[in-house]
Amino acid sequence: MDFLEGIDAHWLWVTFGLVLAALEMLVPGVFLIWFAVAALITGLLTGLFDLSVTMQVIDFAFLSLIAVFSARRFFIEKPIESADPLMNQRGARLVGVNALVVQAIEHGSGRVHIGDSEWIARGPDTDIGQRVRVVGSEGAILLVEPITLIAADTAEPAA
Repeated sequence: MDFLEGIDAHWLWVTFGLVLAALEMLVPGVFLIWFAVAALITGLLTGLFDLSVTMQVIDFAFLSLIAVFSARRFFIEKPIESADPLMNQRGARLVGVNALVVQAIEHGSGRVHIGDSEWIARGPDTDIGQRVRVVGSEGAILLVEPITLIAADTAEPAA
């Protein structure tokens, strides 16, 4: 490693930290940035106090642990709120949508048509051609109720 002889150790740590920070942008996940922070701080401390190689490695290890566990604790206490919490839950996004029964719902299972796709549906027995409303989902299976039942539940009682 003759090519490293003329370079100060603190510049190696700073370069290592910047490389880790750049990799954080390329690699999915939020973990390399904390090692980058530890490397940058190690570079700063090495430049200020002229630490030995052993102390630099120990410093980096402890700063990495501190950064990772501090970030973990912070994100547990204050999680990042998603702008669209149902982004990858297509069935949950369909709650409240009306659908057309294309395969009769018999013994609690059938198929419904929504938009340009068909979904497996569970609910009370319903004939082909009837309209249903999605009231929930279990994975890729939609839970439905006939619209007539929904209208009957919300009707005013006769006086």
